[in-house]
Amino acid sequence: MKESQLNRRIEGRVVAITGAARGIGLATAKELHHHGAKVVIGDIDGDAVLRVAAEIGPTVEAVRVDITDEQSFVAFLAKAEECFGPLDILINNAGIMPIGPFLEESTSLSKRVLDINVVGPMIGMRAALPGMISRGRGHIVNVASMAGTAPVPGGLSYGASKAAVISMTETARVEFAKSGVSFTCVLPSFTNTDLIAGTTGTKFVRNLEPEEVAAGIVGAIAARKPDVYLPGILGPVARLQPVFGRRLRDFMNHLLKADTTFLTVDKSARSGYDARINGAPAAPKSAPVRAARK
Repeated sequence: MKESQLNRRIEGRVVAITGAARGIGLATAKELHHHGAKVVIGDIDGDAVLRVAAEIGPTVEAVRVDITDEQSFVAFLAKAEECFGPLDILINNAGIMPIGPFLEESTSLSKRVLDINVVGPMIGMRAALPGMISRGRGHIVNVASMAGTAPVPGGLSYGASKAAVISMTETARVEFAKSGVSFTCVLPSFTNTDLIAGTTGTKFVRNLEPEEVAAGIVGAIAARKPDVYLPGILGPVARLQPVFGRRLRDFMNHLLKADTTFLTVDKSARSGYDARINGAPAAPKSAPVRAARK
């Protein structure tokens, strides 16, 4: 889609993005801001989200939000509407990805993955949908992963959570088909963010940059696409997997080294990220913090 078309379809839209202090969320906020959207970015890391909002520029606000806490999520969306008006787009991007042998992962961490990656987007949809339905328009984008479409040894809880995101997005699309609200599921492959620190990626398929995923998200919003696979070639591959059968699928995963990339990890390179996802403090119960000017 041409730049001018994107600008016409994005300019003035009110957007809330979770997990936007870094990575895909931050890149998406910048891309939307570039096309004229009014953006509210939320993250559990309050200091980081305040800092990046000020860097992006005007018509960007920052809120510290715990997406697993319903009151916190509701306050986040209320802040977006207070600053800019009715919410047009919610992008559920926040997520965590512990990797390594499943039996070495604690039950508490597995629960945390499901709370953040699955329950969080559900809370967000439940908070945003009533207003969108009453206005007869809106768009919800859920960021999943290609890991939700195929087995990912070493990423059992993460893959399970992203499979749930794929299912919830498609189910919501059908359930609310007559509401005027659109739903998009985003399925990126390996992307150069903190989530893949210490991994080597897969053979023959280069890692994406967050900006590439952001461009895909913005394009999908403008075109109201139900699914966006990144890179695009993975869409047909994902759809044909049931035809291939398990044996051919497993052979291809082995050829690409996708069956070991999350099991052979440089733990020292992941130490900072692992510490953050295991011990990030809960968001305070106080009111959200406004960071940037309108």
